[in-house]
Amino acid sequence: PDRRRLDRQRSISLAADLNPGYTIADAVQFLNGVAAEQPQGVATTQWGGAARDQQEAGGAVVWAFALALLLVFLVLAAQFESWITPAVIMLTVPLAAAGGLFGLVMAGSSLNIYSQIGLIILIGVAAKNGILIVEFANQLRDQGRSIREAIVESSTLRLRPIIMTSIATAFGALPLMLWQGAGAGSRQTIGVVIFSGAMFATILTLFIVPVIYGVLARFTKSPEYTARKIEEWEAEEAGANEKPATAE
Repeated sequence: PDRRRLDRQRSISLAADLNPGYTIADAVQFLNGVAAEQPQGVATTQWGGAARDQQEAGGAVVWAFALALLLVFLVLAAQFESWITPAVIMLTVPLAAAGGLFGLVMAGSSLNIYSQIGLIILIGVAAKNGILIVEFANQLRDQGRSIREAIVESSTLRLRPIIMTSIATAFGALPLMLWQGAGAGSRQTIGVVIFSGAMFATILTLFIVPVIYGVLARFTKSPEYTARKIEEWEAEEAGANEKPATAE
C-alpha cells in the first residue's frame, strides 16, 4: 500500500500516551536513542504536537533565562555604579541553579519547561542574599572601614536577615511541593527547584560571596568615602589659604 512521504522519504506518524511517571522529555529522549541506533540516513525524526511545543518552549525559556540574567546585572550595575560589584552578587545565581538541579535529581524529576521557569524565579531569589551582604559592606567602606573589616562585619550582621528571608522563601514553596491532584507534576517541579535552590544558595552564599568580595573589592573604590576625603582636603586647603589673608 501507498505510504505517506515527507522530503521524498517514507514517513510514519506515531501517536502515543505517556505512562504514569514519564514525561514528554523522556519519550523524546527514548525515540531519539532508537533513531540513533539505526544505520546512518535510514531513520530521521521530526516532532509534532506536544513534543514540538515543548522543544520550542524550552528554547524560549533559555533565552528568557539569559535575558533575566542580563537585566538583573544591568540594574545592579546602575545601582552600585560598578561592574565588579554586580558580578560578585550574580555569583549566587549559579549556586542557586546548582541547588535547583540537585533537587530535581533527588526528586527524580527532569529538566523541563516547569523546572526552567523555577530556575528563572531563582535569579531574583538568589541575588537577594548577595545584595544584603555587599550593600552593607559598601556602606561600611563609605564610613572608612577596610575591605576586610567591612566584609567580616557585614557577613556577621546580615546573617540573621539572610537566613530568615531564605527560610521564608523556601517554605513558601512547600505548598507547591506538596500539591496533589490535577497539574501536581508541574507545580511540584517548580516547588522543588525553588526550595532546594533557595536553601542551597543561602548556605553557599554565606561563604562564597564574602571570599569573592574580599578578592575583587580591592579593584573598586567607595564613591562616598572618596568624595568625603576630597571635601576634607578642599576644606583644609581653604583654611590654609585664609590664614595668610587674616595675618595681613
